[in-house]
Amino acid sequence: MIRSMLVVCVGNICRSPMAEYLLRRELEGIAVASAGLDALAGYAADPAAVQVCAENGLDITQHRARQLNAALVSASDLILTMEDAHRQEIMRRHPSARGKVFRIGDAHDFDVPDPYRKPLSHFYGVYELIARGAASWTSRIKALA
Repeated sequence: MIRSMLVVCVGNICRSPMAEYLLRRELEGIAVASAGLDALAGYAADPAAVQVCAENGLDITQHRARQLNAALVSASDLILTMEDAHRQEIMRRHPSARGKVFRIGDAHDFDVPDPYRKPLSHFYGVYELIARGAASWTSRIKALA
Protein backbone atom coordinates (compact mmCIF):
# COMPACT_ATOMS: atom_id res chain seq x y z
CA MET A 1 0.00 0.00 0.00
CA ILE A 2 1.26 3.46 -0.86
CA ARG A 3 1.11 5.89 2.04
CA SER A 4 3.75 8.41 0.95
CA MET A 5 4.91 9.72 -2.40
CA LEU A 6 7.71 11.98 -3.53
CA VAL A 7 7.79 13.88 -6.82
CA VAL A 8 11.21 14.90 -8.13
CA CYS A 9 12.56 17.24 -10.79
CA VAL A 10 15.73 19.35 -10.88
CA GLY A 11 15.10 22.68 -9.14
CA ASN A 12 11.84 21.88 -7.31
CA ILE A 13 10.26 25.17 -8.37
CA CYS A 14 8.35 24.28 -11.57
CA ARG A 15 7.40 20.71 -12.44
CA SER A 16 7.54 18.80 -9.16
CA PRO A 17 5.55 21.35 -7.13
CA MET A 18 2.85 21.36 -9.83
CA ALA A 19 2.70 17.56 -9.69
CA GLU A 20 2.86 17.47 -5.89
CA TYR A 21 -0.16 19.69 -5.39
CA LEU A 22 -2.15 18.02 -8.17
CA LEU A 23 -1.49 14.56 -6.71
CA ARG A 24 -2.32 15.80 -3.20
CA ARG A 25 -5.71 16.94 -4.43
CA GLU A 26 -6.41 13.63 -6.16
CA LEU A 27 -5.04 11.25 -3.52
CA GLU A 28 -6.60 12.00 -0.16
CA GLY A 29 -4.94 10.17 2.70
CA ILE A 30 -1.58 9.83 0.96
CA ALA A 31 1.28 12.12 1.94
CA VAL A 32 2.68 13.74 -1.20
CA ALA A 33 5.85 15.83 -1.14
CA SER A 34 8.40 17.06 -3.68
CA ALA A 35 12.13 17.73 -3.91
CA GLY A 36 14.81 18.55 -6.45
CA LEU A 37 17.97 16.79 -7.54
CA ASP A 38 19.69 20.19 -7.53
CA ALA A 39 17.04 22.18 -5.72
CA LEU A 40 16.93 25.92 -5.41
CA ALA A 41 16.44 25.31 -1.69
CA GLY A 42 14.11 27.76 0.00
CA TYR A 43 12.88 29.33 -3.24
CA ALA A 44 9.17 29.74 -3.92
CA ALA A 45 7.55 28.11 -6.92
CA ASP A 46 8.15 29.85 -10.25
CA PRO A 47 5.53 32.58 -10.85
CA ALA A 48 4.46 30.93 -14.11
CA ALA A 49 3.90 27.61 -12.30
CA VAL A 50 1.90 29.46 -9.63
CA GLN A 51 -0.27 31.06 -12.34
CA VAL A 52 -0.94 27.87 -14.28
CA CYS A 53 -1.75 25.96 -11.11
CA ALA A 54 -4.08 28.73 -9.88
CA GLU A 55 -5.95 28.57 -13.19
CA ASN A 56 -6.41 24.85 -12.48
CA GLY A 57 -7.62 25.30 -8.92
CA LEU A 58 -4.33 24.67 -7.14
CA ASP A 59 -2.67 27.11 -4.74
CA ILE A 60 1.08 26.42 -4.67
CA THR A 61 2.10 29.79 -3.21
CA GLN A 62 3.28 28.22 0.06
CA HIS A 63 5.70 25.85 -1.69
CA ARG A 64 9.40 26.14 -0.87
CA ALA A 65 12.00 24.12 -2.74
CA ARG A 66 14.04 21.48 -0.98
CA GLN A 67 16.90 19.20 -1.87
CA LEU A 68 16.40 15.48 -2.37
CA ASN A 69 18.12 13.52 0.39
CA ALA A 70 18.36 9.99 1.74
CA ALA A 71 15.71 10.60 4.40
CA LEU A 72 13.13 11.69 1.82
CA VAL A 73 13.94 8.71 -0.41
CA SER A 74 13.72 6.28 2.51
CA ALA A 75 10.41 7.70 3.76
CA SER A 76 8.71 7.43 0.35
CA ASP A 77 6.79 4.39 -0.86
CA LEU A 78 6.72 5.73 -4.43
CA ILE A 79 8.93 8.29 -6.17
CA LEU A 80 7.82 9.87 -9.44
CA THR A 81 10.23 11.76 -11.65
CA MET A 82 9.68 14.08 -14.57
CA GLU A 83 12.34 12.52 -16.80
CA ASP A 84 13.97 9.13 -17.15
CA ALA A 85 17.35 10.78 -16.48
CA HIS A 86 16.02 11.88 -13.07
CA ARG A 87 14.98 8.30 -12.30
CA GLN A 88 18.43 7.03 -13.19
CA GLU A 89 20.15 9.73 -11.13
CA ILE A 90 18.06 8.97 -8.05
CA MET A 91 18.97 5.29 -8.28
CA ARG A 92 22.64 6.19 -8.76
CA ARG A 93 22.65 8.42 -5.68
CA HIS A 94 20.32 6.22 -3.62
CA PRO A 95 20.59 2.54 -4.67
CA SER A 96 18.00 1.62 -2.03
CA ALA A 97 15.39 3.43 -4.12
CA ARG A 98 15.39 0.74 -6.82
CA GLY A 99 11.94 -0.63 -7.41
CA LYS A 100 10.09 2.45 -6.23
CA VAL A 101 11.25 5.13 -8.71
CA PHE A 102 9.24 5.70 -11.89
CA ARG A 103 8.55 8.47 -14.38
CA ILE A 104 5.23 10.25 -14.05
CA GLY A 105 4.79 9.62 -17.78
CA ASP A 106 5.70 5.92 -17.78
CA ALA A 107 2.23 4.68 -18.75
CA HIS A 108 2.32 6.76 -21.93
CA ASP A 109 6.12 6.74 -22.38
CA PHE A 110 6.87 10.46 -22.08
CA ASP A 111 9.17 12.78 -20.19
CA VAL A 112 7.94 16.14 -18.87
CA PRO A 113 10.31 18.81 -20.27
CA ASP A 114 11.68 21.56 -18.04
CA PRO A 115 9.82 24.87 -18.60
CA TYR A 116 12.22 26.91 -16.44
CA ARG A 117 12.95 30.34 -17.96
CA LYS A 118 10.69 29.60 -20.91
CA PRO A 119 7.49 31.38 -21.99
CA LEU A 120 4.23 30.80 -20.13
CA SER A 121 2.96 28.61 -22.98
CA HIS A 122 5.55 25.97 -22.01
CA PHE A 123 4.13 25.86 -18.47
CA TYR A 124 0.65 25.17 -19.84
CA GLY A 125 2.01 22.28 -21.90
CA VAL A 126 3.95 20.91 -18.95
CA TYR A 127 0.89 21.10 -16.71
CA GLU A 128 -1.11 19.10 -19.26
CA LEU A 129 1.58 16.39 -19.37
CA ILE A 130 1.75 16.29 -15.56
CA ALA A 131 -2.04 16.02 -15.34
CA ARG A 132 -2.03 13.18 -17.88
CA GLY A 133 0.69 11.29 -16.03
CA ALA A 134 -0.89 11.97 -12.63
CA ALA A 135 -4.24 10.62 -13.84
CA SER A 136 -2.70 7.30 -14.83
CA TRP A 137 -0.87 7.01 -11.50
CA THR A 138 -3.86 8.01 -9.36
CA SER A 139 -6.07 5.38 -10.96
CA ARG A 140 -3.42 2.70 -10.30
CA ILE A 141 -2.84 3.86 -6.72
CA LYS A 142 -6.57 3.98 -5.94
CA ALA A 143 -6.92 0.45 -7.36
CA LEU A 144 -4.33 -0.75 -4.84
CA ALA A 145 -6.09 0.83 -1.85
